[in-house]
Amino acid sequence: MTFQKITESDSLYHDLEKMSVHEILEDINREDQKVAIAVSKVIPQIEKLVTAIVERMKQGGRIFYLGAGTSGRLGVLDASEIPPTYGMPNTFVIGLIAGGDIALRNPVEAAEDDLKKGWEELQAHNINKMDTVIGIAASGTTPYVIGALHNAREQGILTASISCNPDSPMAKEADIAIEPIVGPEFVTGSTRMKSGTAQKMVLNMITTSTMIKLGRVKGNRMVNMQLTNQKLIDRGTRMIMEELRLDYDQAKHLLLLHGSVQEAIDSFHREWRLNQ
Repeated sequence: MTFQKITESDSLYHDLEKMSVHEILEDINREDQKVAIAVSKVIPQIEKLVTAIVERMKQGGRIFYLGAGTSGRLGVLDASEIPPTYGMPNTFVIGLIAGGDIALRNPVEAAEDDLKKGWEELQAHNINKMDTVIGIAASGTTPYVIGALHNAREQGILTASISCNPDSPMAKEADIAIEPIVGPEFVTGSTRMKSGTAQKMVLNMITTSTMIKLGRVKGNRMVNMQLTNQKLIDRGTRMIMEELRLDYDQAKHLLLLHGSVQEAIDSFHREWRLNQ
């Protein structure tokens, strides 16, 4: 099939500078509503990827995200939220961005054009066949990502891609290609908009479903979250109150003693069984 660069196609809207603020906002929102529909169409590919990731992570495997610009920042964001949300060490989901951490806030000239750099960075993490490499690029043409996927796949490492163009060069290097086609951006070529939103949605789906299947959620609660502020301590305390039928002070004491909701509940049940 012929590669179509839909992400760069002309906006459906014209003379944006002549619109009222209300018109701009309504039209952006109208376009955003297309994103969830596009993502719904790639659920089978996401399911295939998550199923494979869970089996690998149960054996010590990791997820590596690679991207440049907005795509790279979204990967780093998703990875950085796993430890506080699910209590997983920061070595299990790792986000790499072309140009390194400085590129999170500032553009790094030509960093994404280096075909070898992504693979070199993966090798620095001692990547192995239990790991999964996920390339993120709205256009699907970023050399930094393509080179990393190509080399990872050659080494028998599971590869996946998230892009918003069909049949992109990046997708050709992926075992599992996830392609939510969101159409032209409201501002022509501004892929931080719909494309970025689609990528964020897919990343949320990948890591949330993976963490649930790895037992990091109980019922519908984040029972392994890190207690990094008073709001989260209070939330955790109320989870324990509800689960164990304790008063607030008892529940808070247990939580702070054990460091997580899950550990507090498990410890309480162990103690109860010993006393029977």
